[in-house]
Amino acid sequence: MNLAYRDIRHNLGRFLLTCMGLGLLLGVVLAMIGIYRGLVVEALTVPRSPAVDLWIVEANTRGPFAEASRIPGDVREAIARIAGVAAAGSVTFQTVETEHAGGKLRLYVIGYEPTRPGGPPEVVEGREIGRSHYEMVADRSTGLGLGERIRLGRNVFTVVGLTQQQVNSGGDPVVYVTLLDAQKLQFDLAPPAARVQLARGTGGFNRDTVNAVIARLDRDASPDAVAQAVRRWKHLSAITQEEQELILTRSLVDRARRQIGLFTSLLLIVSAVIIALIIYTMTMEKLKQIATLKLIGAPDRTIIGMVVQQALALGLIGFAIGAGLIANIKDHFPRRVVLESDNVAILGLIVFVVCLLSSGLGVRAALRVDPATALGG
Repeated sequence: MNLAYRDIRHNLGRFLLTCMGLGLLLGVVLAMIGIYRGLVVEALTVPRSPAVDLWIVEANTRGPFAEASRIPGDVREAIARIAGVAAAGSVTFQTVETEHAGGKLRLYVIGYEPTRPGGPPEVVEGREIGRSHYEMVADRSTGLGLGERIRLGRNVFTVVGLTQQQVNSGGDPVVYVTLLDAQKLQFDLAPPAARVQLARGTGGFNRDTVNAVIARLDRDASPDAVAQAVRRWKHLSAITQEEQELILTRSLVDRARRQIGLFTSLLLIVSAVIIALIIYTMTMEKLKQIATLKLIGAPDRTIIGMVVQQALALGLIGFAIGAGLIANIKDHFPRRVVLESDNVAILGLIVFVVCLLSSGLGVRAALRVDPATALGG
């Protein structure tokens, strides 16, 4: 006879409500882990999408994502001639806010050369950019459809293709335009400002400026060796893809990682305390029954087993409810929530250990019960 099962069955409604409450709490813990994973994935989406090996940026900077970087566009030709470079392309990055459907739409605009690295990794609907001006490929999260027109700066662009899951580290959806359009959008001054600069004698600003040059290397080329060759030019810095990802995870999401990690730890501690109090309360309500078991000769291991089994059932059922809830609603979060199987398994193991430790309070109360209590009124 399983005493834990019979006790739970006797108070099934209350037990299930308790499991649901605990499941909501554990669901929040799992959501926080998924949000952190989503932050990392989004921070690395744009740097990984061109599938390149080297980033050439302004000297003494860690751009173009961690710091501002501006270099001449003709640097691409010099990079392309370095031994080991298979292809090179110039790119620009900028955040733009525009009007769409009666509201504000914030976009992350990437300018690239259509025949070179830097464009969308995949066009899932429509086509890639085919004209040199006023066409764009947009991420589906923008809400834009094929053929739709949207104003960026002083020009109107037509959406000719759609990509998916392309966002920057801030969660802004990405749109791709040609490098010429992006340079005009980023570096052209408004007419009043241009007249002021012209009057100051600085109107000859060179618009052939980019934020970075990206390079795809030959299969047998060493990224570190090519980067070292680029660094010999004192006015440039070279960052390998591995270094770029390290910079992003350490500078852009490090504080968020520590913040979410601390919050998740606090939630786990709260969960442990709640489980301990629930098991202790359930045990205190059964003191007379436990005393009766002792009076008829039930061994301590039977009583300990009942308390521990109830704690494990409470924690694991609550965890299953929380995991199922988050798995079904994660796509409705405004930012990406990434649930990886190893994270879910580790959290499940933590919940298992927490339940074992939390049952100690109830076990202690059960073992201290005097069998004579069963004979009292």
